[in-house]
Amino acid sequence: MLTLEHLSELLANNRSADAARVKEFSIGDKSFHFNAPNFRPAIMGVVNLSADSWYRESVCLSTEAAIQRGRTLAAQGADIIDVGAESTLAHALRVDGDRQNSKLLPVIRELLAEGVLVSVETYQPGVTRMCLEAGANILNLTGNEGSDELFRIVAAHDAAVIICYVQGKNVREVGDFDLSADPIPMMQEFFSRQIETAQRNGVKRIFIDPGLGFYYRNLQDSAVRVRHQMSVFLNTFRLRTLGFPTCHALPHAFEYFGEEVRSAEPFFAVLAALGKTDLFRTHEVPRIKAVLDTMKAY
Repeated sequence: MLTLEHLSELLANNRSADAARVKEFSIGDKSFHFNAPNFRPAIMGVVNLSADSWYRESVCLSTEAAIQRGRTLAAQGADIIDVGAESTLAHALRVDGDRQNSKLLPVIRELLAEGVLVSVETYQPGVTRMCLEAGANILNLTGNEGSDELFRIVAAHDAAVIICYVQGKNVREVGDFDLSADPIPMMQEFFSRQIETAQRNGVKRIFIDPGLGFYYRNLQDSAVRVRHQMSVFLNTFRLRTLGFPTCHALPHAFEYFGEEVRSAEPFFAVLAALGKTDLFRTHEVPRIKAVLDTMKAY
């Protein structure tokens, strides 16, 4: 059971991390003041162009539906729209680069024309290049193989990057998650290497993402997975010592929430906010905005 005593002990043991500041920057014409005391964390809405994605509310099976969902999410309060054409589910079909681009590019171009900031979720260089050439503002990088090439593409287009923590070559090729120790030092080591590589290749705007929505084989037990996710959310502020803002993809815990699964992301958003998350990736934009606005009112 999560208790106030647990939160107090966590803070007492990590005072220096709690005071850490992160880099602030602008993406497009939007400035993100992550360190400002009155800053409401940013929100990233999700548009899935893969029929395999299980969160049905985010699935769009046509270009028109995806554009309309992007517009709606922006109107509901999303600062960024994240589009992807391949599901991260282990059993989902692989989608080659040409097919991904044929789905993604019309959506990206239209949303950008309407003044919406757009992120593209992929680990493929060919998809990255084409989408950033089309004007996408952010690469949501769900892999770590070939990082140099991917970061060079990001830098060449003056884009931002979300570096996801992945134990494996990419989100579709993961095995077991190391649960033997505190995960934060492992993440800090991984992100330190990736940040150094990104900066060496000219990338200036970086988010880090602990990858809590990825499907590791030994995190399929619901109690183990949710306990791990809750712990990382609350410990997120310790990653701020790396100097860059943190993005979290909010998970679902459908084993616990059942028919109320759409309430899961708002629940996890509270924990992520307590852990000083800077950017919330969510399928439930109006619900997350309401949670964050309410917490800001305290």
